Amino acid sequence: MDQLRRLFDLLIHLDAYLVPFLAEYGEWTYAILFLIVFAETGLVVTPFLPGDSLLFAAGTLAATHAMRIEVLIAVLLAAAILGDTVNYRIGYALGVQALRRDGRIIKRSYLERTEAFYARYGAKTIVLARFVPIVRTFAPFLAGAGRMAYGRFLTYNVVGGAAWVFSMTLGGYWLGNVRVVRENLGLVLIGIVLVSVMPGVLELVRHRLARRRAVRAGDGAAEAGGRPADEARDRRAGPA
Repeated sequence: MDQLRRLFDLLIHLDAYLVPFLAEYGEWTYAILFLIVFAETGLVVTPFLPGDSLLFAAGTLAATHAMRIEVLIAVLLAAAILGDTVNYRIGYALGVQALRRDGRIIKRSYLERTEAFYARYGAKTIVLARFVPIVRTFAPFLAGAGRMAYGRFLTYNVVGGAAWVFSMTLGGYWLGNVRVVRENLGLVLIGIVLVSVMPGVLELVRHRLARRRAVRAGDGAAEAGGRPADEARDRRAGPA
């Protein structure tokens, strides 16, 4: 419970945490941001790290000239593309069975949510997943485990990474000096997270409902197919 409280506090005060980081570490803050984004996109054991909110908050700091926007975008883009690439390679080496066991960090529901996205959007999931927490972390792993051609994966990886980094970081940069955004940044970050989580949740619910309907339809067909055989057997047997 304390961990959840700390994560929530980190989320709503992300900008407040970045400011002392900048004051203490200076240019090394870029490296720290690189590592966070790389881990969030490249390692299936760290899907809980901030993504969208971190990029937006960093953009708002760049709007105050505390960070250079061009350097920030270059660093985050490199982290996003390299992270997905490493995740793809790990998935290619280990295979999907490595994630089948439900653990404390890697949940079975995370895998199901990502599989639901793939079932609906196919390879475009690599691009769309950039904007959906959890799915963003597991999508490249499943692409590797499913032996997606690397050239095709790389194209979606670069396009998705660029769309994600530019939209989130420049969104924070352009809105960072808007008074209502600056004074309510915590609420804005929460809103970003909620909006980005919703597609994954809805897709998971839709996928599970479709699977249940398919199971029920299969059971109904099996039951209907068994009735004529039962009736014919009863007729052959005659009255008791």
